[in-house]
Amino acid sequence: MPSLIDSRGPQFAAALTSVVLAVVLATSPSVFATGLLGLQAVLFAVGATLGVQRTPHAWLFRRVVRPRLSPTSDWEDPAPPRFAQAVGLAFAVVGFLGFALGGTAVGLVATGFALVAALLNAVFRFCLGCEVYLLLKRITVRSGARSTASTAPTH
Repeated sequence: MPSLIDSRGPQFAAALTSVVLAVVLATSPSVFATGLLGLQAVLFAVGATLGVQRTPHAWLFRRVVRPRLSPTSDWEDPAPPRFAQAVGLAFAVVGFLGFALGGTAVGLVATGFALVAALLNAVFRFCLGCEVYLLLKRITVRSGARSTASTAPTH
């Protein structure tokens, strides 16, 4: 199992992401907004593929922010935030392609969805992608248990 992460780290990353996505919405449609959303997509891709512990946001949190905070006992599995990064990546890619291909409405909606999710985490510490991950995990475990039970031999 991967090492646990300080649960405040993803919240910090979500705050930074919220600022970036708000700037994208405020400056779109423009080449700047499209490029900035592309950069955010790259950051999401790093979190989704390498893990949230290896993002620039995590490095900044570990080096600059966490030393200034009181110690925590709230550590979490990095898998749900990693899944949330993949969901953010999907919205960022759709938004980027929307802006790049002239579908401004698609770009705005996709970016808006990503912003809402980031704000929920940054402000309320509610990670929507993490909750979806946990729900999917419960569903797959439950359906896996049912299929195993239904195929078990009866005596």
